[in-house]
Amino acid sequence: MTRAHRAAVLATAALVAVAVPGTAGAIVGGGEVDAAGYPWLAAVGSPLFLTRPSGQFCGGALIAPDRVLTSAHCVQIAQPVPRALSVTFGRTDLRSSDGETVGVTDIRLHPGFRETSFGGTAVYHDDLAILTLAAPRPGPFAEIGAADATTGSILGWGATSETDISGTRLRAASVPMVSDAECAAVYGPAFDPRDMLCAGSTTADTGAYDSGGPLLVDGFLAGITSWGNGVARPGFPGVYSRLPATDF
Repeated sequence: MTRAHRAAVLATAALVAVAVPGTAGAIVGGGEVDAAGYPWLAAVGSPLFLTRPSGQFCGGALIAPDRVLTSAHCVQIAQPVPRALSVTFGRTDLRSSDGETVGVTDIRLHPGFRETSFGGTAVYHDDLAILTLAAPRPGPFAEIGAADATTGSILGWGATSETDISGTRLRAASVPMVSDAECAAVYGPAFDPRDMLCAGSTTADTGAYDSGGPLLVDGFLAGITSWGNGVARPGFPGVYSRLPATDF
């Protein structure tokens, strides 16, 4: 690694450490699950991000042998130095060394990705990114499908409340799907049904360190955790990037 490259990596790590606490993430409700049941589930992080075990700060889903789908806002800052990132599969507890960690060689953001705000909360549009892995994996892969159901499920290693960010074990929770009309009534023009959908309640939601993680409907990947106004707050469901929208 050249001196310039090393400096860029360290600068990226420092920026990530500042940026990550504002992301959506914690799994509220539900219970602990084994990562072996979700072999395509990825913990996205960096060995330089020392705030969290395994350097994890976001989630992701393996959709092809060398492609992981995650949130653009998770990895945008690392785009100049993709090798600062790593992706880990098969790790139930971030404090362990279980599973397999793979490097990242490229970060591709959705061309429509941009940030606005809702009452001081960051709002992400077309919040999708594809990470190219340094080594391919044999699968299985997450299969993308539509959100045509009343209930979904969420996965992540984040905290279990808005104030507790100490969680390290993988959790899953069932969440009610929220209609576009209901979500638009809450978030107004910040919500765009063309690239967003909503799910969650006061007893089940996503919060810090779960951005980029999956929203599953009938076992299919229907959304990617993106943003929300707090965690499990009454009247404010979580907002997810709508899929399919991976042709970028």
